[in-house]
Amino acid sequence: MNSYINSYEVACSAGDIKALMNSIYEKKTAVSINTSFIEDTPLGLGQMKYDDFYDLLAEVVQKVLDNSKLENFHNTLLILGSSVGGMQESEKIFFRDKNYKNLDPRRHSIHVLSDHLVDKFSFLDSRSLSTACTSSANALLLAKRLIDVEAYENILVVGADALCYTTVCGFHYLSVLSDKPCTPFDKERGGMNVAEAIAALLIQNTKDKDSVELKGVGASSDAYHMTNPDPEAKGAIASMKAALDDASLNIDEIDYVNAHGTATVANDKVESLAIETLFNDVYVSSTKAVTGHTLGAAGAIEAVISCEVIKKGLIPPQTGLIELDNKSINVPLNSVAMDVRNVISNSFAFGGNNTSIVIGVCS
Repeated sequence: MNSYINSYEVACSAGDIKALMNSIYEKKTAVSINTSFIEDTPLGLGQMKYDDFYDLLAEVVQKVLDNSKLENFHNTLLILGSSVGGMQESEKIFFRDKNYKNLDPRRHSIHVLSDHLVDKFSFLDSRSLSTACTSSANALLLAKRLIDVEAYENILVVGADALCYTTVCGFHYLSVLSDKPCTPFDKERGGMNVAEAIAALLIQNTKDKDSVELKGVGASSDAYHMTNPDPEAKGAIASMKAALDDASLNIDEIDYVNAHGTATVANDKVESLAIETLFNDVYVSSTKAVTGHTLGAAGAIEAVISCEVIKKGLIPPQTGLIELDNKSINVPLNSVAMDVRNVISNSFAFGGNNTSIVIGVCS
């Protein structure tokens, strides 16, 4: 059974999907410099404007429903991937009250986001995944496998993460954050930008004229280090190979790699090595230079970007790149117009969790 992406929408620091793609092709970052998130520490952050994160979450999902052929989500499984879940709400209460006594553990966990959407839209059932920065990529992986075995006809995949003080501080104390918009694959890159976003994709077992196919999924585990990837790139190579095998595609049938590309030394060097080892001169860029690293939402939002790249026939340029560090990979400085058949999108996470997704024109 084939899996088709038939409707999608995003909300991120760059705006909705139209605004996001314009920013990507115009090489216009949506990352801004914040000096108040951590006192006396300038940071590049991808921040959205909203009154209530849960309202925005429901708004994005409603747009996907409106753009689909479904009347409702009553026969749809919801799979939501997030790295922080309800942490933002817990932080608000903690910093307001200066203690933990009024925190509600039921409002803190990962599943509170999916619970909110089930209450709002009456989904058939729901699942929540949290595997750090591969969360929504793994939600897509699970969705395809469930469609493959005909367990469901309709699955909505949502990636959602709000910007949290705890998360930003965690990355700050790992010394991997940049005080300016990140520059993936650049020789002088200064680190990553933490960001927030929501992305939703409707995966179905039937296609229409605007469908893009979710062709392959692959995953691996480095089992190397809690925060650093295997320096020999074995895990990254394995996840991409597994996705290609699942899609029944050869390496020369991939036209573009939407890289994980966080602009940290550890990620960029290993991912560059993996791409250099596996592919022959394929186009590569990281759209995190525009959005920032949206953590658990990254896999979903970059799957949406991959769909748009295929539909537009336009390879994204690398925003922020001055001097390429690894000159063995093909990173374009300008958009490249071409017939984009297949895209592979990478998501890598702490603990050596690697997930790759192949998206392409319908077969």
